[in-house]
Amino acid sequence: MKKIALFLHQPKCSVQSGNGIMTALSSHYSFKIFTRHEVERDFFDDVDCVAVPGGIGDASSFDYLFSENGDSVKQFVRGGGNYLGICMGAYWAEHYYFDLLKDIRVEQYITRPGADTCRPHAKNQQVIWQGQEENMFFYDGCALIGPGIDTAKIWSLYPNGDPMALIQNNVGIIGCHPESEPHWYASYSWMQGRYHNGNHHKLLLDFVDELMTL
Repeated sequence: MKKIALFLHQPKCSVQSGNGIMTALSSHYSFKIFTRHEVERDFFDDVDCVAVPGGIGDASSFDYLFSENGDSVKQFVRGGGNYLGICMGAYWAEHYYFDLLKDIRVEQYITRPGADTCRPHAKNQQVIWQGQEENMFFYDGCALIGPGIDTAKIWSLYPNGDPMALIQNNVGIIGCHPESEPHWYASYSWMQGRYHNGNHHKLLLDFVDELMTL
């Protein structure tokens, strides 16, 4: 069974999102956890993927959370290891941070031309995932822009045509939250009763399975 190194560090990096990732993927993958604290030099030697989930992140948060392990993550991915970034983890694949994407910018969807929402708050966002319409948990998620899109496999699109999820080489990026769990929806009155019944976990598993085989 392949192994994923999952980054968690509350409150900036959401344990909720991390737990959702483990729930969605644990049938195919095992996990080891790391935080902002320095890991052993060989920590990433036995893993196949680094996953960074959603949370509350900006430049100062990144500097705080990855001051010890940021270079190790970059070296792991540039050496051929896989990277999975969801929401905040997607933003952090950008050149300002881990710099893992080639000619692809990661931008707030709500600022994009033709975006069908202007608020960053939780909602069920309409997307097209592998040709099928889905309503996926969204919280200030990103769109993926730039000429490098032509070198990536697009998995999902927003209604305005911007990519929401893609795989470029060994880097998989998702702007929404297919790992979402029932209690996420229960937290918001306008989201109650809209849980995907685990269907989006299957979508995430398919996505990661392909990432791991490229």
